[in-house]
Amino acid sequence: MRIKIGIVMDPIEAININKDSSFAMLLAAQEKGWELFYMEQKDLYLDQGRAFASMKPLSVERDANQWYEFGPATDQPLSAIDAILMRKDPPVDAEFIYATHILEQAEKEGTLIVNKAASLRDCNEKLYATQFPQCCPPVLVSNQAERLKAFLADHKNVIFKPLDGMGGASIFHVKEGDPNTGVILETLTQHNSRQTMAQRYIPEIKDGDKRILIIDGKPAPWGLARIPGAGEHRGNLAAGGRGEPKKLTERDYWIVDQIKDDLKKRELLFVGIDVIGDYLTEINVTSPTCIQELDKSCDLDIAGDLMCAIEQQIKNRRTN
Repeated sequence: MRIKIGIVMDPIEAININKDSSFAMLLAAQEKGWELFYMEQKDLYLDQGRAFASMKPLSVERDANQWYEFGPATDQPLSAIDAILMRKDPPVDAEFIYATHILEQAEKEGTLIVNKAASLRDCNEKLYATQFPQCCPPVLVSNQAERLKAFLADHKNVIFKPLDGMGGASIFHVKEGDPNTGVILETLTQHNSRQTMAQRYIPEIKDGDKRILIIDGKPAPWGLARIPGAGEHRGNLAAGGRGEPKKLTERDYWIVDQIKDDLKKRELLFVGIDVIGDYLTEINVTSPTCIQELDKSCDLDIAGDLMCAIEQQIKNRRTN
């Protein structure tokens, strides 16, 4: 089946090819004989209401010295591409939102966007998880420091974090009586003007913050537990955590079962959820990672499975 697939990502020259999940996806698509096209967010534009991009044909290989090669850039309608992987990393700022509007127009013109553009806008990775309270620890979202302090008084031991952070940035572990509580909440709420999340501390973080990758509602059978380093409360690999593969538990499968129908309804084909102990803490929809770590450790082919799911979606579109 002849397929053209594009990717919108951060500069490919700066990636770590041994860890980058977008690179794994590109290799898997190329192995299927698909044509690859490269774009950055700045390359997207609208012309007379139609979605276009300046895009480059791309080939990739697992070579630490030269892992990509471009063909000449051309301006083309996004409808010339069968599917586009939106893999621009957060922050989900104004430029990211504008990009989703352009990609949504491409959807209207027949291109499959992974993940669906409107769902990228609608599903904040921390707030979205709170739609499944049966899966989550006690959680509060507010821009009022006094309300957040009351949550701390109730639960004694909490995590405070911004709604737009990534990689463990600006996550604070606070216990009742901490003299820094006031300044932490002033910083996070920007003096009662910015929504902040409070979450009861989950002591099982010592065993890892488990990333579970889900394709079309089905989880990979292994997750990557990101285990905090000494003296840390954050398991994020970007914050110095180490990754340890762990088989999914019965509780993990139950959590996936609780959210999978909503993922499919929102056309979130590829997501990564974070689970600490028995609790869902985040649903990552923008550019979930950990494909390569799990593939190497657990003899999986997550990127290949994703390409098969994309291929099936394209077949369904062509036959309807």
